Amino acid sequence: MNSRQSRIFAVAFIVFAGLISRMSSVVFGISSDKPLVLVTRSRTPLADDTGRFRVVQSKVQWDPKQTAIIICDMWNQHWCKGATERVSELAPYMNEAVSKARNKGVLIIHAPSGTTEAYADHPARKRAQDAPKAMNLPDGIGKWCNWIDGNEKTVGYPIDHSDGGCDCEPKCEQGSPWRSQIDTIEIKSDDAISDSGGEIWNLLEQHGIKNVILMGVHTNMCVLGRPFGLRNMARFGKNVVLMRDLTDTMYNSRMRPVVSHFTGTDLVVEHVEKYVCPTITSTVFTGESQFCFKNDKRPRVVFISAEGEYGAVETLPEFAHELKMKYGLYCEILQGNTEKKGRDRHELAGLEALTNADLAVLFMRRRALAAEQMQYFRDYLDRGGPLIGLRTASHALDTRGKAPEGHAEWPKLDPEVLGGNYHGHHGNGPKCTVTAAAGAASHPILAGVKLPLTSDGSLYEVRPLAKSTKRLLVGTIPDREPEPVAWTNQYKKSRIFYTSLGHPDDFQNAPFRRMLINAVFWAMNKPAPKAK
Repeated sequence: MNSRQSRIFAVAFIVFAGLISRMSSVVFGISSDKPLVLVTRSRTPLADDTGRFRVVQSKVQWDPKQTAIIICDMWNQHWCKGATERVSELAPYMNEAVSKARNKGVLIIHAPSGTTEAYADHPARKRAQDAPKAMNLPDGIGKWCNWIDGNEKTVGYPIDHSDGGCDCEPKCEQGSPWRSQIDTIEIKSDDAISDSGGEIWNLLEQHGIKNVILMGVHTNMCVLGRPFGLRNMARFGKNVVLMRDLTDTMYNSRMRPVVSHFTGTDLVVEHVEKYVCPTITSTVFTGESQFCFKNDKRPRVVFISAEGEYGAVETLPEFAHELKMKYGLYCEILQGNTEKKGRDRHELAGLEALTNADLAVLFMRRRALAAEQMQYFRDYLDRGGPLIGLRTASHALDTRGKAPEGHAEWPKLDPEVLGGNYHGHHGNGPKCTVTAAAGAASHPILAGVKLPLTSDGSLYEVRPLAKSTKRLLVGTIPDREPEPVAWTNQYKKSRIFYTSLGHPDDFQNAPFRRMLINAVFWAMNKPAPKAK
C-alpha cells in the first residue's frame, strides 16, 4: 500500500468510526456531551410590594450527567378514579420524555411511594440501596415538608383540597390501592427505585448530581411535600424544577376557587413558580409541544411579550389571570427580555406553544426571533391562527436591520398582517380622548364598552390604514388630526385585532379591559361570555 492509499484508508477509517459512534448513540442510547438547554419559568414579586408578580423566562444549560429525573407516585392505581385515569393518560408521554432523557445521560429515579417492596430484587432498587451515605446528608431529608418557609405558609395554597381533591361524582372512597408504579413507564436496570429522601439524596451525591427535575403526581401534595419532593430539593440546595406539563393535582372543581380541574393545576403550578422553584415543559426532551389532557377543552391563549417601554411584563400576567379565572381560558405567557439593548433582548423561546393555540396576543417592541421560533409564528398565522396586537406590536419584529445572526425579523408585519401604517407617535403629555369610529358602535368588540375613554399613552401616527381594515376606535389630542387607535383586519384566514392602546394606565381602565376581553373572544370567533 503506497502513501496515498494509506491516507485514503486513514480518512475512510475516521469517517467510518464517526458514523459508528453516531449510530451507537442512537441505537444503544449512549449519552452525548451536549448540555441540556432548559427554558425555565418563574414568577418574581414586583417592587411595589402589592402581592403582584411578573413572569420571568430564563435559559439555562445543565450537564445531563449531573441531572436526575424523579418520577413521583405514578402508581398503577389511585383511590380516586379520575386521578387513576389521568395518570394513565400521562404515563405514555412521561415514558417518552424519560426515555429520551435517559438516552442523553440523565439518571432516572422512580419513586412510587409505599410500593418499593414490589421491586425488592430489581437492579434499580438495589442501586438506590447500595448508594453510600452522603457526607452532607441534610437533617430533615427523611421527612415530609409542608411549607418551604413562613412566607409560603402565610400565603397558603391557591386551591382548597381539604376534601382530598376527588373531582368525581359520587366521590370515590379513600384508601391505598396502589401496589406498584404504572407499567407504562419502563424501569431500566440503570435507573434507580426509591421512595426514601435519604436514599435518593445519597444517590444524587454519589453521582455528582446537582440538577433535579420532578414530574408525576400530585403537584399540590406529594410532588411538593414528599421527602424527595420539590421543597426539600430546593431548600437543601439542588437546582430543582417542576416539569409542569407532566403533572396533575388532586382538586375538586366544586371547591374554592371553583374553577376547572385543569385551571386548578395551573394555579398550583403558579404557586410553585412564586414560592418554591422554576418550572419547565417536556419539550426540552421530546422536541414537541407540551402535553395537554384530552379533557382539557379550554381555549388556549399564548401571550408573546418582550418590550421595556410599557410594562407588559406586569400588565399581561394580570390580564391573563382575569381571563383564566373569570372566563375559563388557558393562558401561556412567553416572556422575553425587557432590556433595550444587547443580543439577549432577542432571546424568547417557547413559541412551539402556538402549535395548538387558539389565539396569540403580541406585545413586543423591535425584537428579532430565533429562526425556528419565527417559523412557529409564521406557521401559526399561515394556518389561520387569530392574532391580537397591542401597542408596540406594530413594530414588534422590526429591528431596523439589526437582527443578530441566526435570528429573523418581519419588518412588514404591521402593513401585511395588522393592516396598519405605524410611522411614529405624537409626544407624551396630552391625554388622548378615544371615541367610536363612524359606524363601529355596534361591533361586538365594543359591546359594553363605555365611551369616550381617556388614555395617558402617546397617540400613534398610523394613517392611512389598509383598505381591508375596519376602524373601531379613534383617538384625538388637541391641535392634531384624529388617528385610528383600534381596528380589525383579515390576514389570509386569520382574524386580526390591533390597538395602539396598551399604556399601563390603560389596563387599569375598565372600558379598555372590556374591549380587550371582547376582542379575545371575537378573534377566536366565539361570543363573549359573562364573567364568572
